[in-house]
Amino acid sequence: MAHLPPVEMQELEELQPIMAMSEAAMGFVPNSMRTMAHMRQLPAAFSLFFGTVMGADIKPLLENMARIAPPQNAPEENLPADLLQLVAYCVSVSAGCRYCQAHTGHNTQRLSEMPDAQAEKRAQVLNYASADCFSDAERAAIGLALAAGQMPNGADQGHFDALGEHFSKRQITQIVAAISAFGFLNRWNDTMATELEELPTAFAQRELASAGWQLGKHA
Repeated sequence: MAHLPPVEMQELEELQPIMAMSEAAMGFVPNSMRTMAHMRQLPAAFSLFFGTVMGADIKPLLENMARIAPPQNAPEENLPADLLQLVAYCVSVSAGCRYCQAHTGHNTQRLSEMPDAQAEKRAQVLNYASADCFSDAERAAIGLALAAGQMPNGADQGHFDALGEHFSKRQITQIVAAISAFGFLNRWNDTMATELEELPTAFAQRELASAGWQLGKHA
């Protein structure tokens, strides 16, 4: 059983052009696209990304997308940037990508109005279940991020039950989308041994080294 149910097709009238493109490419509408549709613009954005990766000329699609892409639903439900960056940091810790740990750790500090509190949270992510610095909502998001970054993936229904106590379906979709976006970036930067830039390097050597962070191949 899916941890988050796909949106029913009859509820996706504004996404029919996007879903029709998927159906034309695959012969059916993938449930993954319907699940992404809890965040209405996500299927459109993914279509552009995936088309590019697979070698399609997306210029005609880009020209058409402004006409067929739906407005973003419930933008007032967007999660705070510091929570999304914390989720991204946690999945990068779990996946072992030092490059993305430095970037997301730096951003949790840079985007927060309470940098000292964020520093404590970064230091305690592996103790998230008991550390006093986290809210129950943050514990639910961190738990999923750490589980999803494992290989094999450790996410289960219990993680989504915990998320459901604090977040809407759209917000859960945004959390999973952030985890998945960094799944791509973790693989990309770890595979490419991307050179870490000066600013996040200085941050990570100052703030993350005590937890075992090393520059390694990203020098």
